[in-house]
Amino acid sequence: MDSLSFFDKYIKTVNRTETIKYRGVITAVKGLMIESKGPRSVMGEICKIVIPSSGTTLLAEVVGLEGTTVRLMAFGDTKGIEVGNEVIASGRVLEVPVGEGLLGRVIDATGKPYDEKGDVDAFDYYPAIASPPNPMERKPVNKRIVTGVRAIDSLLAVGKGQRIGIFAGSGVGKSTLMGMIARNTNADINVIGLVGERGREVKDFINRDLGVEGLKRSVLVVSTSDQPSIARLRAAYVTTAIAEYFRDKGKDVMLMIDSVTRFAHAQREIGLATGEPPAQRGYPPSVFDMLPKLLERTGTNSKGSITAFYTVLVDGDDMDEPIADKVRGTLDGHIVLRRSLAQKQHYPAIDVLSSISRLHKRVSGPVTLKAVQRVKRWMADYANQEEMILAGVYQKGNSPEIDEAIDKHPAIEEFLCQEEKDHCTIEDTLNKLSVLTGLEIPEEEYQESPSITA
Repeated sequence: MDSLSFFDKYIKTVNRTETIKYRGVITAVKGLMIESKGPRSVMGEICKIVIPSSGTTLLAEVVGLEGTTVRLMAFGDTKGIEVGNEVIASGRVLEVPVGEGLLGRVIDATGKPYDEKGDVDAFDYYPAIASPPNPMERKPVNKRIVTGVRAIDSLLAVGKGQRIGIFAGSGVGKSTLMGMIARNTNADINVIGLVGERGREVKDFINRDLGVEGLKRSVLVVSTSDQPSIARLRAAYVTTAIAEYFRDKGKDVMLMIDSVTRFAHAQREIGLATGEPPAQRGYPPSVFDMLPKLLERTGTNSKGSITAFYTVLVDGDDMDEPIADKVRGTLDGHIVLRRSLAQKQHYPAIDVLSSISRLHKRVSGPVTLKAVQRVKRWMADYANQEEMILAGVYQKGNSPEIDEAIDKHPAIEEFLCQEEKDHCTIEDTLNKLSVLTGLEIPEEEYQESPSITA
């Protein structure tokens, strides 16, 4: 190691140090909002609030400016803050430390370690809020990514750089599905954001869903439901920034954020606190402005790819509520989890006929596509007559298509169900699909870039 690289981290630290400090004083604390006179700052800038009574400082972000009044929202508990406390501007917006040292670590919305394993060994910084890649510089999505989930890899194939929403009500298996994908995907790195999760579920997800092997190649960003809305909001941005760093290193990244709905709830709280008028179902306009800006940052660029799965908590299983509708219209496909399937112990509870991958034809070979169409036709025929079949009204022999669908139904159910710990390779998945449909899928279609018509 040469002397320059040895001192590199110290040079970066010196360059990031602000030599001129702008200061202000707190004048009011109103619910979520902290007001101060000064300091000179810009929207989104990170400030430190000095709390003499406890000898600590609290990070806060500038969310509003009016004359000399600066409106801030704190990243932690506001207990102990009083009028007259000093506010010091940092001179920079929220940045996250990035590097290989993040792998296997759990951090919070400000990039600080959450896992008691010491400081994060990362000395480069990426801004939490950034612009999406230039659309003219994005590489085409034409390579398959393997999730290890049979129902997805066969009937809802996903490409490297595609963005998919997982839509479901509470308790239907979103986190379990995410854990299966994180453990089994052939992506280089997982970057996972747990936004607004219950505190209990964080360790459960790490130990039960992700596992030791999954954690080794993953980065987790956590902001639990009890944390301030600004922390929950920024956790999604920090997660995306880390994924962007690895993409810029030429990696294929699997990004998962659970959930976009809680991200939207956090911005609703902030928007209403800053005086925005409520619009659709109480959501202010800023929510619908922020969603596409966050979602469009993923995908491909000229160097690598970010394949993104965003969970959407559908309130009351209403697929047309505003957040679900906005996200579904922005992403490249959606996977719907049905409570009725979960109640039948059909896991993962993916409703294949209600789900769509807009790019599956680009990443699946022609014989695979023919097999997928055959399975979906059987499923649709059975679904259309299911009530009559179960009631015993339908008489076998009335329709050859429905008879075939009835005969194939048990095999299709067995194919789509998968145990949580099962690891399905793409070879195993397509072999089973071939047996199910009676179509011989050639070996070249098992490859990352199969021979396709696109």
